[in-house]
Amino acid sequence: MELLKIYLLLPILCIFSFADGGSIGVNYGRIANNLPSAVKVVELMKSQGINRVKVYDTDRAVLKALSGSGIKVVVNLPNELLSNAARRPSFANAWVLRNVVAYHPSTTIEAIAIGNEVFVDTHNTTRYLIAAMKNIHQALVKYNLHDTIKVSSPVALSALQNSYPSSVGSFRSDLIEPVFKPMLEFLRQTGSSLMVNVYPFFAYESNADVISLDYALFRQNPGMVDAGNGLRYFSLFDAQIDAVFAAMSALKYDDVKITVTETGWPSKGDSNEVGASMENAAAYNGNLVRRVLTGGGTPLRPHEDLTVYLFALFNENKKFGPTSERNFGLFYPNEKKVYNIPFTAEGLKSYRDDHSPDHSPATGGEQRVSTGSSNGQTWCVASGQAGKDKLQAGLDYACGEGGADCHPIQPGSTCFDPNSLEAHASYAFNSYYQKKGRVIGTCYFGGAGYIVSQQPKYGKCEFPTGY
Repeated sequence: MELLKIYLLLPILCIFSFADGGSIGVNYGRIANNLPSAVKVVELMKSQGINRVKVYDTDRAVLKALSGSGIKVVVNLPNELLSNAARRPSFANAWVLRNVVAYHPSTTIEAIAIGNEVFVDTHNTTRYLIAAMKNIHQALVKYNLHDTIKVSSPVALSALQNSYPSSVGSFRSDLIEPVFKPMLEFLRQTGSSLMVNVYPFFAYESNADVISLDYALFRQNPGMVDAGNGLRYFSLFDAQIDAVFAAMSALKYDDVKITVTETGWPSKGDSNEVGASMENAAAYNGNLVRRVLTGGGTPLRPHEDLTVYLFALFNENKKFGPTSERNFGLFYPNEKKVYNIPFTAEGLKSYRDDHSPDHSPATGGEQRVSTGSSNGQTWCVASGQAGKDKLQAGLDYACGEGGADCHPIQPGSTCFDPNSLEAHASYAFNSYYQKKGRVIGTCYFGGAGYIVSQQPKYGKCEFPTGY
């Protein structure tokens, strides 16, 4: 993980039906001295319906405990072994024989993560990554496991040079030729996905003054339109994923999929770690599980279900860094849940985010956000698809309690024509939105309003830019 100061203020339209969706897994880290035995951990995962796990090594006790469990496993070749795996095919062969062949298929190993966030490794292991991936893959070919066990490498979002808005996502220029082009070509040829670690928490923590908490937690919010691709986003998570997809697309690798190998939210943090709380962690992870299991991809790739690994299974008391680093766990070491969220579609049927804030007719929660257009200006307009009842209710609120300037839409005034409910509601919504300083949530109106980055105009009526 990495403290990311990324302005990703764009958000995904989730269809909340219980159709076949994506898949949820967990990361089983063990930087602690008080965790239960591997056998107990496997029983815990089975009791919770968790059928995928990612580990950070190839510990014998862990892989033996997983044998016969039916839980699919991602194992890891640690960063410190990359140079050996890259330089010596014989080392890669021996490593695969000892750490994969010895356990598979009783232990259902489905992928090997080569290193972890190699680009931020202070030991400068990036130059070994591609050769190590290829040599490990060749070892799998030797043992005829290459069709069932895939090879990839988890990357942090700091590998992006541009990430906001999502439509301009691009990889760091110094990594494109030596790393990303050969890596993506390798993933394409082997049918593997790009592993990505995504943490909306760090983006929110660093930019809480401009990022809506509801937006970061998958809660109800008015969403934002990416002016570059015209897509409306409703979560920071999806905006971050689409920034990676855009970066891949820029290199002509639209056919390579993404697996989210880490994401999570801490239940506790230091005083300066904004947003780190049990309530927010429960909301993020619970709503994320719902978002993944109910199906659908991101706005940019709406038909691609995601596989997502939550970080992490346990609070790990020996991790270094701020308090949050030791409090990403879903479970305490005594196997009790830190907070109650489901991990299966069945569990979702009775799950709700109890602390999602109430929403007034206009707002849905007021938190300041930076504007989305290139010149720093946005407007609020009404959606004709919202229906007459919502449009009328929004118009009544804006012109009444909301205090919008609705004189220009009175009969005989400059903005009366066109005399339609949608046009009048748009003018009133925008007046309210501008008076409120374009605060996020002030273009909600029960879902009838949305934000645009080009100034609306109806005939001779131009919408104001501010008051």
